[in-house]
Amino acid sequence: MKIALTCDHDMISEHFGHAPYFGIYEVKDNKYKLIEMIKSPGHQPGSLPKFLNELGINTLISGNMGDGAFRLFKEFGIEVIVGAKGRLDDVLKAFANGTLKSNNHVCTEHQHHHDHQH
Repeated sequence: MKIALTCDHDMISEHFGHAPYFGIYEVKDNKYKLIEMIKSPGHQPGSLPKFLNELGINTLISGNMGDGAFRLFKEFGIEVIVGAKGRLDDVLKAFANGTLKSNNHVCTEHQHHHDHQH
């Protein structure tokens, strides 16, 4: 399985569209391996779900995400896990062992996404 995480240094990025990098990982048999770190091509509405779909991503893990991006990922058949927080290694371990769960909370008022309390 090929997954992508929104990355801000060694932490999950708080918001999908503002992530400076995407960590692309292979997950198999409860283990994960970094394939590559990709600099985000920039945030244009609808572009990032298409970009990650073209990379063959099965699952995206992020902090928060707008409703539009969430729906586009679903259209591409990509599972989305939102509400992830913390260090990349901790999130990857939780995903690999099946304990990482999405809170399914997406931002519906995109212009106010920094105002959400977590």
